[in-house]
Amino acid sequence: MPNASHAIQTLQLTRLFGGRPALDGLTLQVPEGSFFGFLGPNGAGKSTTINILTGLLAPSGGSARVLGYDVETQALDIKRRIGVVPDGLHLFERLSGEEHLRFVGEAHGLSPAEARARTGQLLAAMHLSDDANKLVTGYSHGMRKKLALSCALIHDPRLLFLDEPFEGVDAVATRELRELLQKLVASRGTTVFLTSHVLEVVERLCTHVGIISQGRLAACGTLDDLRRGPGGAPRTLEDLFIDTVGASREAAGDGLDWLTRGTEPA
Repeated sequence: MPNASHAIQTLQLTRLFGGRPALDGLTLQVPEGSFFGFLGPNGAGKSTTINILTGLLAPSGGSARVLGYDVETQALDIKRRIGVVPDGLHLFERLSGEEHLRFVGEAHGLSPAEARARTGQLLAAMHLSDDANKLVTGYSHGMRKKLALSCALIHDPRLLFLDEPFEGVDAVATRELRELLQKLVASRGTTVFLTSHVLEVVERLCTHVGIISQGRLAACGTLDDLRRGPGGAPRTLEDLFIDTVGASREAAGDGLDWLTRGTEPA
């Protein structure tokens, strides 16, 4: 039986592409009700992990459970209970924002009246009410991110997967989204699984952090515990990230002496 205190559990999860592992025996536990930051360099396996957990990819080996359900045999049960904001936004361009949200709500089984009511509330919360009747094709990148998050929330999911939700979003919209997500975790016990390269945002938001490198889990725990360096000295999330995944990488500028050396006088 799955551990009820964990929203996500993976055991030796593996995914191969062309015979090479994108995930290499990933064992991970995400506590229910946590704000979990899943970090790693480009190509480490973050999006592959999310795609498996949300039913878009089948694992090559190992196992995974989401909210107690097996990702391979109970994918539909999982999809009913999660919300997803993928890195690449896939929205219906020729619908208005209001039409889009109502459609998603009804697709999740809400009655037309309930979908309409929740749509109005979400549009107001996201400051999109004035653009409710505007076609999505005319939305800015930040507006699209807000609409995508609204689509992920309309059916009241227990778990949110957010893949780079703040990329390309201005500072005002980022703060609004951040505050909304914090309220969801604090007041409703929603679990949020977030990937982001913006470490300052992760440090502000997350209670727990996992760091993946080359398809393997390199560090995992509460943010407070992980930020204690050797001997208990405090360190920033950036220091933790670099200490964990950066030791084997070349320093910036190595091999680029023709760019970094001083110019010779004319």
